Amino acid sequence: MSGGNAVAVVISLAAGLGGSVQAAIVGKLGDRIGSIEALGFSMLLAGLTGTALLLVARQSLGGVATGFRQPVWLWAGGVLSAVIVLSLTIATPRIGVTAVIGLLIGGQLAMAAVIDRLGLFGFDRVALHWPRVLGIVLLATGAALSLRK
Repeated sequence: MSGGNAVAVVISLAAGLGGSVQAAIVGKLGDRIGSIEALGFSMLLAGLTGTALLLVARQSLGGVATGFRQPVWLWAGGVLSAVIVLSLTIATPRIGVTAVIGLLIGGQLAMAAVIDRLGLFGFDRVALHWPRVLGIVLLATGAALSLRK
């Protein structure tokens, strides 16, 4: 594995660990102030954090202006982030962190396989072999089992 790939793996693992902590925290915040309020507050903080990082790394907000000049369908990432955070604020207090993260990852993995297989959004096509299908099935089974309390 090259150095760049190793960094990508470490960052992805850290994001996965952070995602579970995020689910627990925004779920609790949603319980305290309301799900929509927790979404707004979290997205505001995410925007401020992203802006601060952009200013530190690039000393400019020019990248934001460049984003506005991209095709509108590329803006969906921001909208989907809000949908994900909203789902965390609503679902986590009701079914638990493990079930929410299991379902979230199961859905992500299934959609990722579709994106890879069909080459959506300009990505190279990646074959869907039996180990990948088995992994998705096992994860979906685990997510379903985690719904039992």
